[in-house]
Amino acid sequence: MLYYLFNWLQEHMHLPGSGLFQYISFRTAMAVIVSLMITTVYGSRLIRALRNKQVGETIRDLGLEGEKQKVGTPTMGGLIIIGGILVPTLLFAKLDNIYVIIMIITTIWMGTIGFLDDYIKVFRKNKEGLAGRFKIIGQVGLGTLIAITMYFHPDIVVREKVQNPTSTKAVEIMMDTQTGQRYYAENVKSTKTNIPFYKNNEFDYAEVLSMFGLNSNLATFMVFLVVIVFIVTAVSNGANITDGIDGLATGTSAIIGITLAILAYVSGNVIFSDYLNIMYIPNSGELVIFAGAFVGACTGFLWYNAYPAQVFMGDTGSLTIGGIIAAFAILIRKELLIPMLCGIFLLENLSVIMQVSYFKYTRKKYGEGRRIFLMSPLHHHYQKKGYHESKIVMRFFIVSIILAILTIVTLKVR
Repeated sequence: MLYYLFNWLQEHMHLPGSGLFQYISFRTAMAVIVSLMITTVYGSRLIRALRNKQVGETIRDLGLEGEKQKVGTPTMGGLIIIGGILVPTLLFAKLDNIYVIIMIITTIWMGTIGFLDDYIKVFRKNKEGLAGRFKIIGQVGLGTLIAITMYFHPDIVVREKVQNPTSTKAVEIMMDTQTGQRYYAENVKSTKTNIPFYKNNEFDYAEVLSMFGLNSNLATFMVFLVVIVFIVTAVSNGANITDGIDGLATGTSAIIGITLAILAYVSGNVIFSDYLNIMYIPNSGELVIFAGAFVGACTGFLWYNAYPAQVFMGDTGSLTIGGIIAAFAILIRKELLIPMLCGIFLLENLSVIMQVSYFKYTRKKYGEGRRIFLMSPLHHHYQKKGYHESKIVMRFFIVSIILAILTIVTLKVR
């Protein structure tokens, strides 16, 4: 909103300083600051309100050290994160940008699913919360919406080099910074995405079907849809599973958010994308403002969520941040980097899958179930081994930072 206000002031009143709102970097910085203010200042008020309404977490007895002290800690703190994301985004981003619109919808959509789950747990006294099938339906619905929008919306395009341009509207003559040769570039609809450690760094989902002699638009869309739905479901559940000890999901999500902001900036900047030889995505630079608000919200929430936690984000927060990370990576066509960037989420997910699968296999084969880990998810395994929560979280942070650096390095390592 402020972007439009100051743009008008710049054009009609020539107000000094109003031109700053034209710069993505300035609006991102403002989004981070406002988000931090909202989460830290108003976060304490929300925590008091949750405590007064006795919106406390019910802790299952897992035999872990310190868990009894957490009984009654306010939950639904994800509302703080959602507010810290939406308010700065509405203030500083271009609200007619399709990428920003999708991220706002994602935040509200996943926040609603998480809120319903927490509401049932807290107020209906049902420890199971929202039935798993309804969560999956919500995640699949969001993935489907994103896939349909990306595939059909005319404003979601990529810029590609072309020999014979088909349109006069979006054609530009550009120069290759490495060879000095001039070429045509055209904004086109595409199902291509960036692929790491590959020379030409682009992969087209349509090529999956070409191996089987299928290349229809419907078949391509179905492959694209399946991949998008899988990523949204996997990452949101991964964030949900990771949210098991104080500050873990919040901190790792902030690190991931910073990385996504960098990737979005270079992908939405024609100069950097050309220099790095990666796909240029017109108008996607506005996502950097959203990423700034996301990082600010996660960091501000960590003020209260770090050990010992004064509030838990609950599914209201964990499902939301997972959905945001998935949708964001998909929109900037970096979803194939998720296994590396979200390595902590992946490990947590795999630890549960391996534990459950091995337990069922050994129970069927030997008559008694056996375990790979002392407890899953992985962070509980280390708790069982006697590591303190803060030490586990800090070491997971370090691993997450290493993975984030490696993800950025993939832009040049091929």
